[in-house]
Amino acid sequence: MLFQKSLVSIEDVSTEDIEEILKISDSMVKLLEAHKNPHSMDSYVMATLFFEPSTRTRLSFESAMHRLGGSVLSVSDVSSSSVAKGETLADTIRMAEAYSDIIVIRHPLEGAARLATQFTAKPIINAGDGSGQHPTQTLLDLFTIWKEFHSLDGLNVSLVGDLKYGRTVHSLIMALSRYDVNINLVSPPSLRIPDHFLARIPKSKKVRITESLDDVIDSSDVLYVTRIQKERFADKNEYLGLIGSYSIDEVIAGKMKKSAIIMHPLPRVDEIKPEVDFTGNARYFRQASYGVPVRMALISLMMGVS
Repeated sequence: MLFQKSLVSIEDVSTEDIEEILKISDSMVKLLEAHKNPHSMDSYVMATLFFEPSTRTRLSFESAMHRLGGSVLSVSDVSSSSVAKGETLADTIRMAEAYSDIIVIRHPLEGAARLATQFTAKPIINAGDGSGQHPTQTLLDLFTIWKEFHSLDGLNVSLVGDLKYGRTVHSLIMALSRYDVNINLVSPPSLRIPDHFLARIPKSKKVRITESLDDVIDSSDVLYVTRIQKERFADKNEYLGLIGSYSIDEVIAGKMKKSAIIMHPLPRVDEIKPEVDFTGNARYFRQASYGVPVRMALISLMMGVS
């Protein structure tokens, strides 16, 4: 049960919770397509505290709450908040607690969302903590796969790019490991998934680690491409040496199964060429659109009004 609980890591939700979120998200999609809103949360307020830039995550959370009939208090520019005056995270969270019913936080430091839960009794949702996790992105990723294949089992999923700093893949790998999937991890050696995330995958799961996209491209059902996380690199030259490590173009997409899909948490830089947008495999914009119904479902469950 998610009622009045925080979501900091994908490990905070059970497999049964995920199944419920997927089903409710599907019902939310139908409501949105019919231009109907549940208007079930007109007395609720959500605070969104974004200490890092965001477009899709912040807007989809705020859209989700508005479509549920609730209200939003937003801090999207730290320089205009009391953080610029030296206010601690603890005090910011205490103030957000006083003004809202649920708090969404994105922060550049890994562990910040977990720390925030220590200073409030209100539910906290982690919208990304440094190179840690991004659990709600994982929920919409799972929903995208589920909508396409009607199941999360029996698939060959390849995650490509920055697996070291990419928080979206950290959460997604742990979620996928609960299902009957083969996981392929494709990255340069310096951007391999951290060992502590790899260690959380059950040893019974088939995991393939490779540097070559050719090893997996024709067998993948899902190709999940990620951006090289420029903002995580202390050494700019190291970043410059890695950009363009993998770039999906129309030729590469042509090697995929017709039924396979290409996903990306966005924003993209050069890792998926614009020409791929018009192929039958591209799903990343549809994937992003699912952020609203999935977050509507999650907020409803956490507030107990689903």
